[in-house]
Amino acid sequence: MKHISYIEDFKSWKEEFTFFIEISIRFSETDMFGHVNNVSPFIYFEEARTEYMKEKGLFTDLKNPTSVPVVADLQCDYHQQIYFGEKIKMYVKPNSIGKTSLDFHYMAINEAGAVCLTGRGRIVNVDPKTGSPTPLPKEATAVLVN
Repeated sequence: MKHISYIEDFKSWKEEFTFFIEISIRFSETDMFGHVNNVSPFIYFEEARTEYMKEKGLFTDLKNPTSVPVVADLQCDYHQQIYFGEKIKMYVKPNSIGKTSLDFHYMAINEAGAVCLTGRGRIVNVDPKTGSPTPLPKEATAVLVN
């Protein structure tokens, strides 16, 4: 596997993942060659991240939120092509937790057990009234470190 700037030791990095969702590749996510379009992995990252946060009980009050998680940056590395009709396991884990932000890492495994995508992204906790970064709720950091 090629060198990935945000991964120091691939083997130990890979073993740290526990949470995943299964994704069936839909036709609308592919290009004219039948493989996954280069924007689709970012949708998979969002889906896995959202399900992970829901499972952890985070950011669930969407009617009157005191803060909202906003994507600040995303990065994806493509390792193997993925095609319409295939299924992947999309893993997500928090990599680092700051005062107002989280850095998530992502890994997709295809049906043959090969890593086909890796990625990372910073999520900033924002006050919906001011649009400014705000500290992560204490319960969020407590849940994510365990």
